[in-house]
Amino acid sequence: MNQGAGLPSIDAVEAERRMREDPGRPLLVDVREMNEFEEVRAPGAVLVPMSTFAARAGELPKDRPLMVVCHLGGRSAAAAGFLIRSGWTDVVNVTGGMDAWERGGLPVRRGTPDPGEGDLPA
Repeated sequence: MNQGAGLPSIDAVEAERRMREDPGRPLLVDVREMNEFEEVRAPGAVLVPMSTFAARAGELPKDRPLMVVCHLGGRSAAAAGFLIRSGWTDVVNVTGGMDAWERGGLPVRRGTPDPGEGDLPA
């Protein structure tokens, strides 16, 4: 998987640690599609699917660290690169994606999201 030279990246364990140790600060941005999000997701992740990402990227905050995740890390690398090229400065790709997150035994949610779950903060 080519994530591009110099693309800032962290693994799933580090992403989960950042969310746990600094709640409300880093934002985990899941770029998978809704059916994938329903199957398995990280608690607290916001959903901005790749199918609408370019149109919705402007909704993402520039004053919070963004950690971008997908299934394996390819789509999130593309999305993270897009954000960096578009002026976001605190963006990392989560390598290994939700596959690594789940295999690592990190907390997950499954099934239909609760109302508001996955929505961007107001």
